[in-house]
Amino acid sequence: MATTVDQITQRRRGVGLIAHDPAASAGGYTLIAPQTAGGKVYLIDMAGEVVHQWQMPVRAGRHAVILPNGNLGYNGNHADSPDRYAPWSMWHGGDFYEVTPQGETVWRYQDPAHHHDAQWLPNGHLLYAACAPVPEGFAERVPGGTAHGENEVMYGDVIREVDRAGQLVWEWKAWEHLKPEDFPIHPGFGRYHWPLVNGLGVAEDGTIYMSLRTTAGIVGVDKATGAVKQHIPPSVVSHQHAPVPLANGNVLAFDNGNFRHGAHVAFSRVVEIDPKTNEVVWSYQDEMVNAFFTAFMGNAQRLWNGNTHITESATGRLFEVNPEGEVVWEFILPWFAEYPDAAARKTGPGRLNSVFQTFRYPASALPWLQA
Repeated sequence: MATTVDQITQRRRGVGLIAHDPAASAGGYTLIAPQTAGGKVYLIDMAGEVVHQWQMPVRAGRHAVILPNGNLGYNGNHADSPDRYAPWSMWHGGDFYEVTPQGETVWRYQDPAHHHDAQWLPNGHLLYAACAPVPEGFAERVPGGTAHGENEVMYGDVIREVDRAGQLVWEWKAWEHLKPEDFPIHPGFGRYHWPLVNGLGVAEDGTIYMSLRTTAGIVGVDKATGAVKQHIPPSVVSHQHAPVPLANGNVLAFDNGNFRHGAHVAFSRVVEIDPKTNEVVWSYQDEMVNAFFTAFMGNAQRLWNGNTHITESATGRLFEVNPEGEVVWEFILPWFAEYPDAAARKTGPGRLNSVFQTFRYPASALPWLQA
């Protein structure tokens, strides 16, 4: 006999707008591209109401952003990207669109090797993480990790920048600039992708920050030479995402906390790090630490009033905290569905409301919305 109780735990606990203190919040509009919404992208107001929606031709590979010209930059899941390894189907993108608020595509670029993050640069270029098999003999030099099969291919990160014509203007290969012995794969991760750059950020001085998922840690790369000039080590962050350079020179990051050293429970936090000293100068975590945790994805955004917008990805939970760490807004994604393909469902099973990253925008960034 079928029960009448909703079997989606997250939805039973409540969805939609959970909390809002208008006097303490930065306000604005939040852009959401759920992983399993079939290409729907939502813009919600502070009341949690959808004020605009796009229907994209492919499901989200990763995330969407509002560009300076008011258009949508969309990181779509490439339909023909070959499966490189087991989780690939769940986290690759590779089909990029720029579309108007009315949904007209004005630019498209494809790279089936793309995975995880991409940054739409102010000059119109696209910076993104791709991957390729490491050179022969290199995998044997990479310590750690867990092998999943004989003759397993190891992929390494290739960071690419392309211009509006789709021409490659810059490329960085992990195996040419990182010493494998300095970046061992944690035993909890497989050996199929090293060091798995899951997040990118570009500082004002041109430094490109890269979040290294399977090894943990963040590196700052000199774009002119490709050399690593900064390293925030695994002793500071634990298998993190989304390094965001701030105007004060610090780096904001979503510290997931997988395999956190010295912790008996898993918990996530958001940290602001001084990259000159690797000191954590600000952080947020829940007072009951394991009440805030996502094992995968996640991001944080410093807002214009000093608050921080946070995406707890696996649970579809978005919330805003003030500098004192007090929650002033919270919203749970109400859109649940399974991944449409079997390979992705194997890695990410169930009816999900997960989202890679979300972003908050002031009304001034959306003049078309007021028109």
